[in-house]
Amino acid sequence: MEVKLFDGFSVELLARIQFAFTVSFHFIFPAFSIGTASYLAVLNALWLWKRDPIYLKLFEYWKPIFAITFGMGVVSGIVMSYQFGTNWAVFSDKVGPVIGPLMGYEVLTAFFLEAGFLGIALFGRKRVGDGLHMFAVAMVAFGTLISATWILSANSWMQTPQGFTIGENGQFLPADWWKIIFNPSFPYRLVHTVLAAFLTTAFGVGAVGAYHLLRDKSNRQARVMFSMAMWMAAFVTPIQIFVGDLHGINTLEHQPAKIAAMEGHYETHRGAPLILFGIPDDEAEVTRYAVEIPKLGSLILTHSLDGEIKGLKEWSKNDRPKALIPFITFRIMVGLGVLMLLVGLWSLWARWKGCLYDSRVLHRASVLMGPSGFIAVLAGWYTTEVGRQPYTVYGLLRTSDSLSPIAAPAVGASLLAFIIVYFVVFGAGVFYLLRLMRRTPVLVEDHELDHAPTRTAGITPGPTQDLSGVRHDV
Repeated sequence: MEVKLFDGFSVELLARIQFAFTVSFHFIFPAFSIGTASYLAVLNALWLWKRDPIYLKLFEYWKPIFAITFGMGVVSGIVMSYQFGTNWAVFSDKVGPVIGPLMGYEVLTAFFLEAGFLGIALFGRKRVGDGLHMFAVAMVAFGTLISATWILSANSWMQTPQGFTIGENGQFLPADWWKIIFNPSFPYRLVHTVLAAFLTTAFGVGAVGAYHLLRDKSNRQARVMFSMAMWMAAFVTPIQIFVGDLHGINTLEHQPAKIAAMEGHYETHRGAPLILFGIPDDEAEVTRYAVEIPKLGSLILTHSLDGEIKGLKEWSKNDRPKALIPFITFRIMVGLGVLMLLVGLWSLWARWKGCLYDSRVLHRASVLMGPSGFIAVLAGWYTTEVGRQPYTVYGLLRTSDSLSPIAAPAVGASLLAFIIVYFVVFGAGVFYLLRLMRRTPVLVEDHELDHAPTRTAGITPGPTQDLSGVRHDV
């Protein structure tokens, strides 16, 4: 009997799975490289300011990790973009006049900026001098932020479109670029995503520092990277939670069906409960096994105990998202955010008690939290993208009307190829990154300092005091 591998899968489903798969691989690399680029800039600035060789060593430790992450992000992004032509040709034709220039601006500004200064940042310290090298490192970090700005502007426009007209052939034509770029959801999504990238890096760096502290709690490099990471976790996580609240209010205003799916509400409520756990059932239009806190849902979203939250029944089944995925992924994102907050507060308490570098329980918890940022950004991305369905341009262009005229087996075959190649190539890359992170950070050797720029020519830094009170002659 002949078995067809992709029987029962529509072109739309396969194309969406393929894009979700490739964007998931792509997104984790920029989420880390954005934060790592800024971390390198801070380390380099501290080295130039204090001339403490520990910051130079940490810069050199994280530099290859950033370079590999950056490279894998670029490669995975290029591959992902081809799908606009292969699987989503109608979408590309309809929204090209709007999305195309935004993507082009990203290349002309961010990518050229990063490419122009990356080589100097990675290899030019001894060739161009302190000032230009610091400028190059800062420009690479700035370039990653510009890249995020253009990409999020394009994606936010798909969520909250404005500033356009519809042409005779159904194309979206720019009418006001300021409104297109600064669409209603863009500021919230940009800040929320950039802070998520910083937290992803903070918990990644913190996990590496904690891992090496578990092996040797006197390792000064591990102490410094762990301390810096915990400061970031402690102060940025509360800000991220506040920004997330603002983003939720904005989403309630512009995409209420998405909020209904995220919250698992099928009925419209005044004084809506917060559903902590449950299983949304779209067929029965009820969230089964719901564990609720009365009125808290309305309080969080509307800042009123009696605020109205629309349920999914306000929209026909064909015009609303399926609730299960955004319901689950939203809770994963929020749950990890709460754990990040707790670890940050725990680190402040340990710092105050003087046991930040001695608490093995905190170190083990930090190692376990290492992947939390990556999982959280993916969960948030799934919440955003699945919650936008059944549209590619919210309320205006349906996903089913955005597809290329292509057969399901062709999409399925390319999806299978992507899965195999991605797991081999990027799996090897991630394995190598983990090996780099397992390297024990050690003090800068004398021969390295002999070639490093100093405040006074011919003079190398003298003894330094490590954080544990033990002197090291460097």
